[in-house]
This record gives sequence, structure tokens and C-alpha cells, in this order.
Amino acid sequence: MVLFYRYPSLAKTHPLKLYPDKLADHLSRQTAPVYLLYGDEPFQLMQLGDQMRAHAKASGFEERQVIHASDDSDWALFRESADSMSLFSERRIIELRMPTGKPGRTGGEVLKQYCANPAADVLLIISAGKLDRSGTSSAWFKAIDKVGVTIGVWPIAAKQLLVWLKARLQSQGLQATPEAIALIAERTEGNLLAANQEVERLSLLYPEGQLSAEQVLAAVADSARYSINDLTEAALAGRAARCLHVLEGLRDEAVPPVLVLWSLNQEIRSATRAAEAIAQGVPVDKAIKGAGVWASRIPPLKNALSRHDAQAWLKMLSKTSLLDRQIKGQASGNVWDSFAELCLLLAGIETSSNQSLKQSLQTV
Repeated sequence: MVLFYRYPSLAKTHPLKLYPDKLADHLSRQTAPVYLLYGDEPFQLMQLGDQMRAHAKASGFEERQVIHASDDSDWALFRESADSMSLFSERRIIELRMPTGKPGRTGGEVLKQYCANPAADVLLIISAGKLDRSGTSSAWFKAIDKVGVTIGVWPIAAKQLLVWLKARLQSQGLQATPEAIALIAERTEGNLLAANQEVERLSLLYPEGQLSAEQVLAAVADSARYSINDLTEAALAGRAARCLHVLEGLRDEAVPPVLVLWSLNQEIRSATRAAEAIAQGVPVDKAIKGAGVWASRIPPLKNALSRHDAQAWLKMLSKTSLLDRQIKGQASGNVWDSFAELCLLLAGIETSSNQSLKQSLQTV
């Protein structure tokens, strides 16, 4: 049974601050009307957001609305949405995103008023960037803290990162040696998003069991004529001919299609999140940062974002789903032709038919 604070008189009377690893235990016992997730570690924030959404869906929250709060009109939209009755279900989620962590005078007042009497059918999930002392001591923060739950995340220290990596590898069935874990930590330099992607890649390359430092080194060695990174860079840069040439090299060298898809999917997912934020009026740089893009990937991704809108990115994302099914033998079609079509779309070239795709391949 999910417990709700439906009226101010029933709300908790003392602040509830949680550590990220305590959220699951908290949600197993109750659900507060408001959650504030904040900090400067994107991967942990994304994980917490996913955890909250999964819990909400399991608890019967069917509708979901995302609002990027960047100016007064966005706060008016939030106020209107929070005050309106649901037309389709009894319970709904409002995700309020504040990349800067500063709602301003208007936003601060709106948050205080809402927390004084939160809607009974709404679960409000607020995500924000890093908050300084003035932010955590502000009236709006205290209003949230009084009726809801606040969770702050921070970069993991070096020793904690080793423990975190060991746990992530074990979740994929990999028992890594201390040397292998240290090597991954050194390569990712404390970036949890990069570290998690490295763990996912290793789990695709190696079967469950022991993982040595030599295997990690072999996984990152660039012994092939072309690397998967060459493919994504060419596609993001809009270099269609180069992109198809690299793709042909990867195919000839028998690079596992699942790794090619993994790399393209990571870029397209990040771009889709950024493009949706941009469509909501979020500045490009803030949208890219909010999507958790690696620093080295920002310039090429920004280039690609200038060519495609949110709908185009969603279209490409659906093609990665088709490719996943083709690789697993659950859908018909040639995997490498589908890769070529996706890469051409990413580079900015539409292929309207199989014939045009074949002609594009022949021009390489």
C-alpha cells in the first residue's frame, strides 16, 4: 500500500534528507508528495530519476508531464498543470527540471505555495543542478524539505569509485581483479556515466566470470583500421561518405554488431534528451550538460543537434530498437544495411528506398 501526504496537516513535521542508496527503502514504506533531486553528478541523478519513475508507474501514476523551468512563463505552466484535474487517470507525475538550481523569485514563491498544499493526485519530482549554501537555506528549499524529500548527490571519491565499479561489474556477472577495476577507474577519471558505459561495453565483450586487467586493455586497444568511435564521430560531423567507409571497415573486420549499436545508441539517446530540452526552451549548452554528455563528445553532438530536431532524434531512436531486434533475430532485414541507413540519417541524409541506400553505399 502506498502512503500519501494528502493534506498539510498530515505532512511530516521534520526535514527528511535521504542518501541516494536509501531511496529504495524509503519508497518501499511511503511516497511523499514532493521529491527534490539535486547535485552535480549527472549519472546518479539519472539513476534516481529512473528509480522514481519506475516506482511511480508501479504505484498507478499513469500520466507524466515534463516542465523545464527557465522563465516566468514556465512557472505559470507548472502552476496551471498542478492546479488542473487529471482527465485520463487519478494519479499523475509532474517532473519539474531546474538545471541551474535557481528558481528565481517567481519560481521560489510558486514552490512555497505549492508545498503549502500539494495536490493529492500529483507526484512532483524536481531535479536540479548543484545547490550552494544559499540554495539549501532558501525558503523554497525549506518548504520542500518540510513536506517532501530532498536527495543530494555528489561526485564519488576515488576509493568509493573502486567499490562502486566492483558492484556494477558484479551486477553484470563479472568478477574483476583489483587491477582491472583500477584500470577502468583510471580511464574514466571519476565520471560515473563514462564508468557505467565502460562496464556495459565490457559485459557485451566478455562472458560472465573473471575479468582481468589484460582483458580490459584488450577491449580498449585500437588494433583495427577503424574504431567504432571513428564511426560515431563521422556520423555526428555529417561526413556521410566517411561514415559509410568506416562502417564497411567495421563489417569486414567482424566487429560485433551489438557493440556498434551500443555506441550509436548512447549518442542518439543523449541527443534525444538534449533535443527535447531544447524544444522546451532550454539553452543548448545547458540541455547538453543536462543530458549527461561527456565533455569530449559535446562539440560533435552540438554539431548534430543543429541538423536535427527532437522528432528526428526520436525517429533515429526507434531505428536503434529495430536494429536491436534484427541483431537478436527477432526482425527481418540486413543489420549492416540498417546501420548504413541509421548513420546516413545521423549524418543528415534521408534514404527513401533500398535502391537509394545501395547507391549511397556504392559511392564510398
